[in-house]
Amino acid sequence: MGIRKLATIAGATAILVAACNGGGATTAPTTAPASAPASAPASAGASSSAAAGGDCVVGVSWNNFQQPRWAAHDQPNIKSTVEAGGGTYIDADANLSNEQQLTDVDTLISKGAKVLILLAQDNKAILPALQKAKDAGIPVIAYDRLIEDPSILYITFDNVLVGKAEADAVIKKVPKGNYVLIKGDPGDPNAATFLPQGWDEAGLKDKVASGDIVILNGPDGTFTDAWKTEKAQANMEAIIDKANSDGKKIDAILAENDSTALGVVGALTAKNYGFPPLSGQDGDPANLNNVALGKQYVDVFKNANELGKAAGAAALELCKGTAMAGLTLPDGLMDPTVAPVAGLAATPFTTPNGTSVQSFILQPTPLTAENLQTAIDAGQITKEDLCKGVDAATAPPACK
Repeated sequence: MGIRKLATIAGATAILVAACNGGGATTAPTTAPASAPASAPASAGASSSAAAGGDCVVGVSWNNFQQPRWAAHDQPNIKSTVEAGGGTYIDADANLSNEQQLTDVDTLISKGAKVLILLAQDNKAILPALQKAKDAGIPVIAYDRLIEDPSILYITFDNVLVGKAEADAVIKKVPKGNYVLIKGDPGDPNAATFLPQGWDEAGLKDKVASGDIVILNGPDGTFTDAWKTEKAQANMEAIIDKANSDGKKIDAILAENDSTALGVVGALTAKNYGFPPLSGQDGDPANLNNVALGKQYVDVFKNANELGKAAGAAALELCKGTAMAGLTLPDGLMDPTVAPVAGLAATPFTTPNGTSVQSFILQPTPLTAENLQTAIDAGQITKEDLCKGVDAATAPPACK
């Protein structure tokens, strides 16, 4: 299908320091992060660029702040990178509402946004807002969720590789048996296309065809509206009840992200079912703790600190009028674990509908009990929070 071409980023900590030119603007109120950024960009040189970059206003439309990573990692790193480069950061939280997100984009434009970063609640419902931005000559970054339009810059992790890492770990643990598939929101291409493609690349499709794996909740699994934990729990409880009534045992569960995985754990706990090997992704603290506790088998860590830096730096470049096809980010901006190749340049990405968009796509890291120290070292979680409630006799290496 030609789903992906990867662009990667390299290095440690430096930022754009003269990204935009103009006079001073007043910083608009922003959504307060849930915690301080685990890895905020350095501000070396920011004072000189701040004087020159006041008219670079970057507006961010968040679909919600319910998932912990947005406020704890993505937002503060975008904001810090923009401000260190002399720009102004403004944002809005749509709280899972398509209608509110359209209103929010109007507001951000009226406040003078020169670049928009959109985390779309729905990639089709967001199109009127995208058109307004295009009509106003404002470049748009589709942040971690694809928008099907050739004009956007797409910044995300390799979501096919995320799905592959999830399924690879679980299938190696349970090569044969009854599986449950818990997907995310049907309006998100990550849930409907990229993550399932990764599952199939890890061998799920072939194992279903051979009969080694049986999907108990239908060939397409069960979608979870808005990726809501409580919805995933309700869906999983119904699946458990059906499996019990049919006399079938659930051997493994592929959940597409951490909020749905939390719902699965909630259902398993409520039904006193035990904890079959379970996947997730995002590296949310509660889920990393569940990995340490043995309630979740694998959590694919997407270092959102680095994704935020990439988006902030790209926004500053776009503020200068740099064409997306020629856009580059500075060496030394990114952690090499998510961007191992130096010389960063935007690369074409082919969408499921065959549209070519410019992109920066970073690398994820699967975490099991054996390598949870990686999350501590990245500042994603403290050892105390990771190891809360863990039995010393069965503790993973990071908790010893």
